[in-house]
Amino acid sequence: MTSQVRPIFLDLTKIRLPINALVSILHRITGVLLIVSIPLVFWLFQRSLAGPTGFDQALALLGHPLGLLLLLGWLWLLMHHFFVGIRFLLVEVGVGETRKGGRDTAWSALIAGIVAAILLWAVFL
Repeated sequence: MTSQVRPIFLDLTKIRLPINALVSILHRITGVLLIVSIPLVFWLFQRSLAGPTGFDQALALLGHPLGLLLLLGWLWLLMHHFFVGIRFLLVEVGVGETRKGGRDTAWSALIAGIVAAILLWAVFL
């Protein structure tokens, strides 16, 4: 009978996840953060429709440097979740099922989310 020594604890700083796993974990995290952000987005939308003063308040909040940074972050959440969701749908129909295909589609979705967020953010500037 052989005894395998198993680690008592896992040092998460030393574990290197493949890009597929990282993109999958980020997809879940972005989904949760998008759900949590819904009240803020609705509040900003409500303020913008409350009249000229409310619109100016919402615009001032989004025009503040911290507001612009939050907008960039929120756009990345949305775009990352969108493109990785499409990636998962493509995997369901057989696209990117190989190891190389999975890596390529994961990188593509990750990069597309970043580029789309920056482009949309530039539109709002």
